[in-house]
Amino acid sequence: METRLLRTKHKSDVAAVLRKSWYRLRLSVRHPSRVATWDAIVLTAASPEQAELYHWQLTRAKRMGRIAPSTATLAVPDPLGQRIGSGAATLHAIHALALHFRKIRGPNSQVADTGDGGSVSEGRGDGEVVDDLEQMVSYIAKKHILLLHAGGDSKRVPWANPMGKVFLPLPYLAADDPDGPVPLLFDHILAIASCARQAFKNEGGMFTMTGDVLPCFDASNMVLPEDTSCIITVPITLDIASNHGVVVASKSGDVENNVNLVDNLLQKPSVEELVKNNAILDDGRTLLDTGLIAVRGKGWVELVTLACTCQPMISELLKTKKEMSLYEDLVAAWVPAKHDWLRLRPSGEELVSRLGKQKMYSYCAYDLSFLHFGTSSEVLDHLSGAGSGLVSQRHLCSIPGTTLSDIAASAVILASKIAPAVSIGEDSLIYDSTISSGIQIGSLSIVVGINVPDVSGNAAENRFRFILPDRHCLWEVPLVECTGRVIVYCGLHDNPKISLSKDGTFVGSLGGSVATWLMGLSDKRSEDLLLLWRNASRVSLEELHRSIDFSKMCTGSINHQADLAAAVAKACISYGMLGCNLSRLCEEILQMENVGVKICNEFLDLCPTLLEQNCKILPKSRAYQVQVDLLRACNNETAACKLENKVWAAVADETASAVKYGFKEHLLDAPINIPTPACKNIGFNGSVDDSFQPRRVKVELPVRVDFVGGWSDTPPWSLERAGCVLNMAISLEGSLPIGTIVETTKTTGVFVNDDAGNELHIEDLTSISTPFDHSDPFRLVKSALLVTGIIHEYVLASVGLKIMTWAHDPRGSGLGTSSILAAAVVKALLQITDGDESNENVARLVLVLEQLMGTGGGWQDQIGGLYPGIKFTASFPGIPLRLQVIPLLASPPLVSELQQRLLVVFTGQVRLAHQVLQKVVIRYLRRDNLLVSSVKRLAELAKIGREALMNCDIDDLGDIMLEAWRLHQELDPYCSNEFVDRLFEFAHPYCSGYKLVGAGGGGFALLLAKDAEHAKKLTHLLEKDSNFDVKVYKWNIFLDK
Repeated sequence: METRLLRTKHKSDVAAVLRKSWYRLRLSVRHPSRVATWDAIVLTAASPEQAELYHWQLTRAKRMGRIAPSTATLAVPDPLGQRIGSGAATLHAIHALALHFRKIRGPNSQVADTGDGGSVSEGRGDGEVVDDLEQMVSYIAKKHILLLHAGGDSKRVPWANPMGKVFLPLPYLAADDPDGPVPLLFDHILAIASCARQAFKNEGGMFTMTGDVLPCFDASNMVLPEDTSCIITVPITLDIASNHGVVVASKSGDVENNVNLVDNLLQKPSVEELVKNNAILDDGRTLLDTGLIAVRGKGWVELVTLACTCQPMISELLKTKKEMSLYEDLVAAWVPAKHDWLRLRPSGEELVSRLGKQKMYSYCAYDLSFLHFGTSSEVLDHLSGAGSGLVSQRHLCSIPGTTLSDIAASAVILASKIAPAVSIGEDSLIYDSTISSGIQIGSLSIVVGINVPDVSGNAAENRFRFILPDRHCLWEVPLVECTGRVIVYCGLHDNPKISLSKDGTFVGSLGGSVATWLMGLSDKRSEDLLLLWRNASRVSLEELHRSIDFSKMCTGSINHQADLAAAVAKACISYGMLGCNLSRLCEEILQMENVGVKICNEFLDLCPTLLEQNCKILPKSRAYQVQVDLLRACNNETAACKLENKVWAAVADETASAVKYGFKEHLLDAPINIPTPACKNIGFNGSVDDSFQPRRVKVELPVRVDFVGGWSDTPPWSLERAGCVLNMAISLEGSLPIGTIVETTKTTGVFVNDDAGNELHIEDLTSISTPFDHSDPFRLVKSALLVTGIIHEYVLASVGLKIMTWAHDPRGSGLGTSSILAAAVVKALLQITDGDESNENVARLVLVLEQLMGTGGGWQDQIGGLYPGIKFTASFPGIPLRLQVIPLLASPPLVSELQQRLLVVFTGQVRLAHQVLQKVVIRYLRRDNLLVSSVKRLAELAKIGREALMNCDIDDLGDIMLEAWRLHQELDPYCSNEFVDRLFEFAHPYCSGYKLVGAGGGGFALLLAKDAEHAKKLTHLLEKDSNFDVKVYKWNIFLDK
C-alpha cells in the first residue's frame, strides 16, 4: 500500500511526456511498419457542416505528417443534424466506418444496413445478409480504431464553437517547429493516442477519447485486459471529481498492473454519494473517469456487431428526440451494478442484452495529468499556468517593436498580424486575427478570427477606437449567403448552463449591461450606431452555428496563415541569413489556391542576389538548397534535381576550405591542368639521382564505438556550429581490424589491392579526378592520393607506390570502417612522403576525402580510430576547422566494468551510412528546426556523458545512450528496422541502455547491461536464440598508441 500511495503523488513531466509522444507519432507516420499506427481515425461532429470542417482538418493533419497516409479518416455527423448523444454517436460512427470500408473494399464486401438508414441490395436473402454482417464484423474487429468525440456545442468555450473545441490552438512545444503552423489541441491528442496504439499491440480494438481533454501520460504503458473494455482513470481530489464522472473500482485485482474490475459508475457525485458507494481511496481521493475507453477482443466484436445493426435503435432516438450517452448509458452495459438503471433508459434493454456479457475494467494511470479544456478560463490557465514553460508566446505572427506597441510579455499571439499603436494585456490569447492600430485588448481576454481593417487618418487623434475589457472573448464568423461577417462577444466566465437567476453571468457581468461598452460606443457621436445595435435581431449560439459558412471560414483562415508565412519567408530572403525553413513555409504558402505558386516564383526571382549580398557569410550550400526548395514548390522538379548537384559540390568545397585554408584551390582539378610546383618534400622527391631506396610503411588502427554526439561532427553542421562527440577505440577479437601497407616501387604508377581481391594499376595519374563513380572500389585510395597532394605535387614523378588495404570487420558495421581505413591510408601516404602525419592533420584531410568520395561524413570516425581509449572531442567552426581531443583518463575499475557490461553485437543487418547521411544533411540545409534541436541535444549529451564516465556513473551513460538512440530516430526513422527493434525489445529487461553505432540502419549495436551478471545472461540468450542471428564480439578498449 505504501508503494501505491507514493505512486499516486507522482505526476509525469508534461513536457517530457509530450515530447516522447510526438516522437512516437512522427515515427509511426514516417515508418508505420516499425511503429504501428491507427487503421482509422474517426471524429464525431454535431452537424454535416461541422463534419465538413473536420474533414478539412483531418486532411490538413495528413498533409502535415500528423496522420499516416495509410490511415482512413472520417468525420461523422449526427444523423439529420439532430443530437443523439455520445453513446449513439459512437455506434453511428462505427457503422459509418463499416460503410466506408465496404465502399473502398468493393461491391462484393457488404455490411448490413437495415432500418430507416437504408436497406440491403435487392435480391439478397437473409442468409446472405448474415454472411455479409459476419464478414464485415470480422474485418473491422481486426482493425485499430481511434474514435474522438468532438461534436459538442462548446457552450462554455463559445469562441471555439465554429472551429470545434478539439481544434483550438495549443502552442505547446511550438518552438520545436517555429516555421510550421500553430499546433492544435487535436495535434497533441494524436500524439498521446499514438502511444495508446502501441498498448493494443496486434489485437484489434477501439480507443475512445474526448475532444476537450489532453491526458498527458505515456499511454504505451497501459495494461489493457483482453476481450473486454477498460476505462482509464486517475486519482483526483473530490472537488474536481464533483464536476466529472467517477469510477468505483474493486479493491481486489491486478495490483501490479493497476487493473481492477469496475464496480460502479457515478456522474458528478457529491461527497455523500462518494462515501455511500465506497468510491473514496485510502488517500482521500477518488478515481476520475478521464473519458478514455479501450475496447478489445470479444468486447470489441460485440460492439461492432451492435453498431452494424444499430440503425433501428438510432431511428427510435431520432423519433423520440432522446439521447444515449456514452459515459452513462453505453458504458453502463459493461457494469452489472448499472443494469437495472440502464434498462429504464432509451434502448437500455438492448444494450444490456447485446453488450452485458463482458465486464469493464479500470486501468489507473497514476502519472496522468488531466488537462481539461472545458471552459475559456481553463484554456487560458493551461497557457499561462503550470504549462506556460511549454508555451510559445509568439508563433507565426507579425508584431511591431516594443517602442511602437504595448504588448504584455505573457500575452500569447498566434498566427496574427498586430499593427503599431495596439495594446494587449497580460495572459490574453490572440489567434488567427488581424489587429489594426487603435485597438486595446485587456488582460485575460481571447480574440479569435477577428479582422479589424485599418482606417485612414492619424491614430493619435482617436487614441483607442476599440476597447475590449479584461476577461472577455471576441470572435468573428462568416455566415451563409452573407457577404459580411458577424462579431460575437461574451464574458470569459459566461456559462449558458447557469441562468442569470442563479448568479450566472452574461457578457461578463451579472446584469449584462453591454450597451455602454459595445465597441466604445459610449459617446454622443456613436448614438446612432448604439441604437442600431440595440434594435438588431438576436440569435442563439446554436442558431449561429447552423448559419456559419464553414467553407468561407476555412478559406479565410488558410489565406490568412499563408499570407503570414509568405511575409516571414520574404523577410528571411530579403533581410536575413536564410535562417528559416523555407520548405516548411512554402507548404503553407501553397495552400493559397492559384496564388501560392506565383508567390514562390517571386521568391525564386530574389535568389540570384542572395550570394551577391551575403557572399562572405552565407554558405553557398544553404543558398543553393533554398533555390532547390523553391523550385520544388514551383513544381520544377527537373531544375531542382540539376541544382542539387551544386548543393553537394558546395558542401565539399566548403569542407575543404575549412580544413585547410587555400587547400581547395586545385583539389577538384585534374593534375594535368595544374602547373608543376617546386617539390616541398626534400626527403622524398621522387628523383633518381641515387640508387633506388625502397620504403615501407604499415599502419594498423582500431575501430570506434560512439556513445553519443554523432551528427554534430558532420559537415556542414560542424563547419557552422560547435560539435561534441564521446567515443571509444576498441580492438575486435584480440586484434586491430583495419590497416594498410604502403611501399615504394621502381615501376611508376600506383598499384592497389584490397582484402576482397580487387586489384588496380594506375599508370596515368592524371586520370584520377572527381567525381568518382560510387561503384568504384578504389575511390577511397584515389581520394587519399588527391587530398595528400601526392598527385598534384608530382611526388611520384620517377617512382611508384604499392598500396594494400584491409578491414577485418563486417561490411556495413557502423564502426567507422571507411573513415578509419581512409585515415590509415592518408597517414601511411604522409609517412612515406615525410608529410604532416599528425592525427589532427590526418583527421581533417579525411573530412575532405569523404566529401570527394561522395559519402559525406564527419570527423568522429577517424578521431575514434586515430586516438586511443575513450575521448571527448569538440570541434570549433572557422577557417581552419579546429579539433580538440580530450582523452578520458579511464581508471582500471571503469575499464573493467565497461568491458564486463558492454556487449558489442553485430546485428547482421548491412547498412550504408551515406544513405542516411544525405537525408540528414538536406534537412539541416533546409534549417529543419527539429533536426537542429536534436543535433544540439546530442552534442549536449556528449558533455553530460563525459562527466558521467569521469564519475564512473555507467548507469547514467545507459540513460544517455537511450536518449541518443531516440534522437537518432528523430533524425531519420530508417536508422532502425523491425529486426533491430525486436532485438532491443528482447534486450531491454537486461540493459541500462542500448543503441546502434554510427548512423544506424544496421551494423553493430551497443548493449549496456545492468551489471556483469545480466551481461553474461544476455550474451548466452542471444547466442542460443535462433530468432536472432547475431554475433557477440569479444572486444577490448585500445589504450596503446
